[in-house]
Amino acid sequence: MAEIIQRDGVWAFDGDALRLTPGRDRNVSVLRRTLDELAVPLGALAGISFERGRRRGRLRLRLRDGADPLLHATGGRLAAPHDPYQLTVEPARYGVAEYVTDEVREALLLARVPSTPVREYLLPGPPLPLSVSAGDGTASFDGARVRLEWNWKTEGTKAAAGPRTLALADILGVEWQPSAGLASGCLRFRVAGAPAVERAAYDPNAVELWGFKRDPLTALVAAAVQARLPHPAAAVPVPESAQDPETAPAPRASQRPETARRPEAAREPEAAEAEHDALLRRLRRLGELRRAGVLTDEEFTTAKQAVLKRM
Repeated sequence: MAEIIQRDGVWAFDGDALRLTPGRDRNVSVLRRTLDELAVPLGALAGISFERGRRRGRLRLRLRDGADPLLHATGGRLAAPHDPYQLTVEPARYGVAEYVTDEVREALLLARVPSTPVREYLLPGPPLPLSVSAGDGTASFDGARVRLEWNWKTEGTKAAAGPRTLALADILGVEWQPSAGLASGCLRFRVAGAPAVERAAYDPNAVELWGFKRDPLTALVAAAVQARLPHPAAAVPVPESAQDPETAPAPRASQRPETARRPEAAREPEAAEAEHDALLRRLRRLGELRRAGVLTDEEFTTAKQAVLKRM
């Protein structure tokens, strides 16, 4: 188990999943505290990095495109304090952060996890039901319907039309945009047959966001709806070069290399594959020896670097 504990939160990696638990410090954002613990499976990860700083560092996770409905719904627009895939690290724990980074990277290598996009969500959406008040109204979602109710700050025409109830089957997509400077943000639902309205203030299918403290919580509603819509990649054909080697269909007979006529050419990739597998087994064995206390951390690092160079 590789674990780092900070005021900002706790990241613990057990080889199969990375568990991200937000800290209880008052500076931890309301969005991360509401999300609570996230279990990110190894197969959803595209990478991890650690950035040192003079005052503090930062651990960052990179997920495979399409793995998380929250990231898809927000389009990468969550500010750093609200991003559950970032962790602030104090200088005294830089060594631990680097250790966690190495452990996750080694597991990705051993498991041969590709960095290609996925065709289904690998993380669930936020738990239901959800109800968030922000800007000019309240957005609620129970898994089957979205309900939008307005407050006294809502534009007159929009408020006069009364609350809106949108069936999930009628929702084509979700847009979430935080406020920026003097520009308002929005939580908008694209509904079949509804005319496009540029400004969220006049859109009966949108809640306008003004940058208040609880505004980021509307991203949870967006993610919960997104998780229950068809995955955006489901209907898009994937080029063979981008397919996961584990899930890509076997080539047709006409596409297979003619190994019968060129056996020496076929043996070279097979030998390279066998050597690669042997090196992966060696890395796994080194990790076991370190956990058993047979190898010191220094001995393990030296041996691991020697194996990685051969790969």
